[in-house]
Amino acid sequence: MSLVTLLPFIVLIGAMFLMTRSAKRKQQQAATMRNQMQPGSGVRTIGGMYATVKEVNDDTVLLDAGPGVELLFAKNAIATVLSDDEYNRIVHGIEHDLKSDADIVPDDASSLTETDEPAADASAASDDKPIDLGKKDAAEAEEPADAPTEAKTDAEPKKTDGDSEAK
Repeated sequence: MSLVTLLPFIVLIGAMFLMTRSAKRKQQQAATMRNQMQPGSGVRTIGGMYATVKEVNDDTVLLDAGPGVELLFAKNAIATVLSDDEYNRIVHGIEHDLKSDADIVPDDASSLTETDEPAADASAASDDKPIDLGKKDAAEAEEPADAPTEAKTDAEPKKTDGDSEAK
């Protein structure tokens, strides 16, 4: 066999080795994170529940999910151990990382459209007249003002409710 025929197999085996190595490294990091859990730290389970660690055992974790609610989970069911700031932000809505010198984004765009012109010019520019967009009212579209109504009804066939005499 030549090297050209073996090359695709060698590349495939190398790719499989690299993928299993990265998956193994992620599993090892998750196990280290779970082993470093301490009572009082906030966690998120694989089901998406946020709770506080109350007690850590060899294979299980006792979680406090709320007042009077204690749940026993397997250690493998803990997806993430959260920092105190992140846990308080998610569960309680408390922001600790607000900086006073940071730019504050306004809730509306009014501050972005303000100009240095006086307010009198702005009020003069906005008249209370409706803007004509080229659309006509429904009454004007149905019948022209100069056409008689009787002539229009004779030209159009009458619509019925579905009852017809010819069957």
